[in-house]
Amino acid sequence: MAEKDVFNPKAFIDQQLSEIRKSLGKERAIIACSGGVDSTTCAVLTRKAVGGNLVCVFIDTNFMRLDEPEEVVKALSAQPLGLPVKLIRAQERFMKALHGLEDAEEKRKAFRSTFYSVLSEVAEEENCHFLVQGTILPDIIETVKGIKTQHNVLKQMKIDTKEVYGFKLIEPLVSLYKPQVREVARCLGISLETSERQPFPGPGLSVRVVGEITPEKLDVEKKATKIVEEGLEELKPKQYFPATIDSAKVKYSKAREVEEVISTILRGKEVTVKAQALRTRATGIRAGARLYGRVVTIEARDENRICVELPAQTLDSIQRKVTEMDGDVSRVLYRLTDTEQRGRWVVAIRAVETLDFVTASVSKIPWHVLREIGELVLNSCENVSAVYYDITPKPPASIEFE
Repeated sequence: MAEKDVFNPKAFIDQQLSEIRKSLGKERAIIACSGGVDSTTCAVLTRKAVGGNLVCVFIDTNFMRLDEPEEVVKALSAQPLGLPVKLIRAQERFMKALHGLEDAEEKRKAFRSTFYSVLSEVAEEENCHFLVQGTILPDIIETVKGIKTQHNVLKQMKIDTKEVYGFKLIEPLVSLYKPQVREVARCLGISLETSERQPFPGPGLSVRVVGEITPEKLDVEKKATKIVEEGLEELKPKQYFPATIDSAKVKYSKAREVEEVISTILRGKEVTVKAQALRTRATGIRAGARLYGRVVTIEARDENRICVELPAQTLDSIQRKVTEMDGDVSRVLYRLTDTEQRGRWVVAIRAVETLDFVTASVSKIPWHVLREIGELVLNSCENVSAVYYDITPKPPASIEFE
């Protein structure tokens, strides 16, 4: 479906109901429901087409929000959706599969392998020879371009799912962008709470725990996620979340040059500027391709050593200068608040505005809101030494850190 075409959700639903029935016949299919709009829309659409021949499962990977598995299963199973979802516990299996991995792509591929292995086993138990999943067009675009491997992109990467996992794929939403999926969801009678829900990555919090995943680091990410989502919910950015990153720094050869340029931008302000680079790298985009780039942190302090508020326009000027000066930078983070105690991790708040998730701009969140959230994170999460705001648009950053 061309993006320029006028989209008719009712016609799309009718077409997909016919195609799903034709593809499945009297066969049984399985779908992994996450509670997000893509998988929920696929589940409702397919159940409308084939009724009880659809088996719905929720795989608890250990990378969901606090209490999310139980809440999602309860919500999907209740009326009006009435999707009988089975909860599959696989936390230890996923933690073992990703243990010791730091590279974002290695983590995504290990997650994908484990996810589909678990799903394949359940499909065999349930005598399901088809998998329905909510792959959408931006998932394919980012994977094919090499920006990042979306775990649910299989067929387009020449993976024979029948041979490898024992099931064939049905992907009803593969031609759609996110706003079109939301239209379909509303047309199907799915609640606004679900149809307008902000995206959540398939691999869950594993891609927001940047670098190696440990139980302690994952616990910080889960607590910080609750704080950030509650703190920004009323402001309604298109997507908002924290990332947890190792606090270790590396020598940054361009630090002095960057500091001088930022000081020029801030001329007239009595501040001390400091630029550093984190040891851990994060996913970004350069010339339409994936860049596993440097994360540069910026801080500007007044005479009392307090991190100063800077206007959104100034922050944008800073990130543009930094990314222009250093082509290896994928992220620019601005420090909101910190503690004198040394901690193993820092937390970066991410909030963006976007229409199609292919490009995105940084949300203009009031400073006092960011500071309040930052203080809550510092007070609630052990071993966090500082909280930053990610001031990088997409591109050169991807929306997710990994």
